[in-house]
Amino acid sequence: MKVRKAIIPAAGLGTRLLPNTKSIPKEMLPLVDKPVIQYIVEEAVSAGVEQILIITNRGKTPIEDYFDYAPDLEERLLADGKEKDAEIIHRVADMADVLFLRQKETKGLGHAVWRAKSFVGDEPFAILLGDDIMLGKKPVLKQLVEAAEANDCSAVAIHEVPDELIVKYSSVLLEEKLSDRVYRIGDMNEKPALEEKFSNYAILGRYVLTSSIFDILAHTAPGRNNEIQLTDGMKELVRHEMMCGVDFEGRRYDTGNLKGYLEAIIEFALQDEEAGEWLKQFILEKARSFAD
Repeated sequence: MKVRKAIIPAAGLGTRLLPNTKSIPKEMLPLVDKPVIQYIVEEAVSAGVEQILIITNRGKTPIEDYFDYAPDLEERLLADGKEKDAEIIHRVADMADVLFLRQKETKGLGHAVWRAKSFVGDEPFAILLGDDIMLGKKPVLKQLVEAAEANDCSAVAIHEVPDELIVKYSSVLLEEKLSDRVYRIGDMNEKPALEEKFSNYAILGRYVLTSSIFDILAHTAPGRNNEIQLTDGMKELVRHEMMCGVDFEGRRYDTGNLKGYLEAIIEFALQDEEAGEWLKQFILEKARSFAD
């Protein structure tokens, strides 16, 4: 099993971040010195992905422009002696072979993934949600790819969450332990009531699936919110194929909501070579001023 392709669903309306997202895709909101989606593409590339399909809809053309060449801008930067800046924006377009496809109808994550069938073909593929940033010493998708390849099966990122959060995610039933932090998954359910949860381990933002999911999604009836849910498709997939859950090492930031977005900005800015030390002192001074 070799994972060469990835899908990034980015067709959401970003309603949790309005009015910022009225005219700017939430995936293009800045996270220190790069837009959110660039971190996700970089994670995919670091896991060995060669081709990326970004699922968009109307109003998302800035994403396409961002991953294209900008010869006029590069020429102006070079003329101004800003070779480093010109190199940075050129490198963005060369990171991977990035393609785009519109979802056209808002029918849920499962439908968005199904739309990528012709892009994926018969290969295993990765899915990285467009507003989930994962930060770890080893890229989270890389952890999934290694587990999927070692066990020749689909793999999903899981993490233990409290009761108040498990009802917002997909709860998984964990069976035997396959290796360190890797478990066989027996079942799952989407946004369960507490009495319906299988465990407090939730699926969070990263997947490696076999192409078998497409035939399943083609016949999956609309579920919650009258949308085709990817979880419903994966629930059927585990009845026919092995799937493992990787209790990933790292931190997840949900940049699709204001608190998660601000948390990510602060965390990433603190690690920035140029701004990190300044921001640390600024935060300490602000904290002292509030305490006085």
